[in-house]
Amino acid sequence: MGSSARRAATAVAVSAGLAAAVIPLTSAQAAAVRGELRTDQVGYANHDTKIAYLMTGAAVSGETYRVLDSHGRTAAKGRVGKVSRGSWNAAYPDVYPVDFSRVTRTGTYRIVTSGPVKTSSDTFKVESGSALYGTLVADGVNFYQNQRDGAHVLKGPLNRKPSHLNDAHATVYKLPAFDENSDNGDIIKGSGLTKVAGSSPVDVTGGWFDAGDYLKFTFTTAYADDLLFASARALGRNAPASLSAEAQFGNDWLNKMWNPATKTLYLQVGIGSGNAAGTFFGDHDLWRLPQADDTDNAAADRYAAKNRPVFEAAAPGAKISPAIAGRVAASFALASQADAAAGRTAKARTELADATSLYAQADTHPKGDLVSAAPSSYYPESIWHDAMELGATEITLAEQGLHRPRAEYRTYLTQAATWAKDYLATDSGKDTLNLYDVSALAHADLATAIGRAGRPSGLAVTRADLVGDLKAQVASAAKTSSADIFRAGGDYTNFDVDSHSFGFISTEALYRKASGDRSYQAFAGEQRAWLLGGNAWGTSFMVGAGTTFPNCTGSQIPNLSGSLNGKAPLDVGAVVNGPNSTDIFSDGLGDLQDGTRKCEQDAFTAFTGHGSEYVDDVRSWQTSEEALDMTGSAILAGALQSSVR
Repeated sequence: MGSSARRAATAVAVSAGLAAAVIPLTSAQAAAVRGELRTDQVGYANHDTKIAYLMTGAAVSGETYRVLDSHGRTAAKGRVGKVSRGSWNAAYPDVYPVDFSRVTRTGTYRIVTSGPVKTSSDTFKVESGSALYGTLVADGVNFYQNQRDGAHVLKGPLNRKPSHLNDAHATVYKLPAFDENSDNGDIIKGSGLTKVAGSSPVDVTGGWFDAGDYLKFTFTTAYADDLLFASARALGRNAPASLSAEAQFGNDWLNKMWNPATKTLYLQVGIGSGNAAGTFFGDHDLWRLPQADDTDNAAADRYAAKNRPVFEAAAPGAKISPAIAGRVAASFALASQADAAAGRTAKARTELADATSLYAQADTHPKGDLVSAAPSSYYPESIWHDAMELGATEITLAEQGLHRPRAEYRTYLTQAATWAKDYLATDSGKDTLNLYDVSALAHADLATAIGRAGRPSGLAVTRADLVGDLKAQVASAAKTSSADIFRAGGDYTNFDVDSHSFGFISTEALYRKASGDRSYQAFAGEQRAWLLGGNAWGTSFMVGAGTTFPNCTGSQIPNLSGSLNGKAPLDVGAVVNGPNSTDIFSDGLGDLQDGTRKCEQDAFTAFTGHGSEYVDDVRSWQTSEEALDMTGSAILAGALQSSVR
């Protein structure tokens, strides 16, 4: 599923050209065939199954290849597979596999083909899995640092400056009514917002921008923070200090969004759009650097910039939607685990108390739509048992980390198992690890908690039940992958395919660690390859990863932070949505928003196929906008794959 909140688009520096340029024909090459070579542009682990893809303009046979090292020496050679995997589009009716798995020595390589198709791949590395996946972690954390809001931004290459300092005394407003018939369902009805009677200003400075806009959502921040803490925990002593620091930065903001004294959870900061009459605007109506908001005194921008509204997830003391309560409680409990492991016992106890107080406020008999954002169409959540399983599980692990007696944590362990059973009964098989389904992480951690508790009897699920569902999630995606030309396991005609695909890589690692079964390890490598260049478009979907990567991503900050002459600063580590349905581009991309600097890369249109299109354009929020949840998925995938054996 996608988010209408992801509407902004941006431009960053132009990277190197497409992975494999079409070789022009001469009269002497009349028999030549157009071709493209696709590889994982970042690289492969030493003992990975290594498959490149040769896309051709006509059927070929007798095609050969050589793998050349950085000195031009042949490291391997052979014949390209004789059987085409199928047609991608009219221009490329055949795609042939090139298996070069025999190349295992650490180094830098490229592949060249000979015969009717003479072409060359980008260079790529062969290295250890920890080095390969470590790049995803380090670069992903860089993106989070660039997304910081408040006084404690990191200047970095994007020249970030403190922003939204007025969030220190934000006004709390009632949730507005939205016009569901508007294009994105986010146009506000009425002439203004209504302040919550008796409320006092709140400090909601800090946190991360959700995506290319400057909204801050508790729902997405909690999910992102869960992934960062889980990544740091998986890496242990090998976790970069920047990862742990960024997880804590997110948690500090979530602590501002939860007031345990009044039992109030704040839902978000800011509004996306204004009202139909145009008497006030929202965040998406403006294109600017974030620090400009603090001095924007325009009457129409009163809610969009200088004095951004805050909304409550529920009235003080009232029950809170479980989908958001479980995720935030999990973040507090994960912070407690980290501090307990580091010997910061007092802090760990405080964080655990925050987790349990919020968890207790969850509405476990919800009616109507689950609360995730305003409007809910930005992040439409439909399930919640997984979130409550995650919250209860992480609380259990936190109590175990503080060496609490079994009698104290048994209640949470029992509840986590019950939520897991409910998930298996009502939600299993509908989705996999991403913003909207956290069951894979919950199952794996619950299996760990059960083991640490001595595998007690009487729980609603067994460890085998949990591991079985992890396997089912991986197996389902692997089945899809096996039938796909480029071995993609996700749906690239829908939103968030990149988030789901990184989720597959994480789930495979979670399953392998829990079961010892390595049978899906090659599948995980195939998903990484697809995400980082081994796809029809020949691009990585992570900024800075590989040779060709998103140039015109959905973020105002890099768009406005430098020139677009090839030397603009890169928002390194940002993961974009990825390919999407051709149908959503039927009406074009529209005009540039006022203030936007033009950036577009049109070379990818030649590779539209199978109902899927990828557009790298400042206006294309459908494919090129970056976000917390998508990049967090890459960090978790990198951390888990680096840590599992």
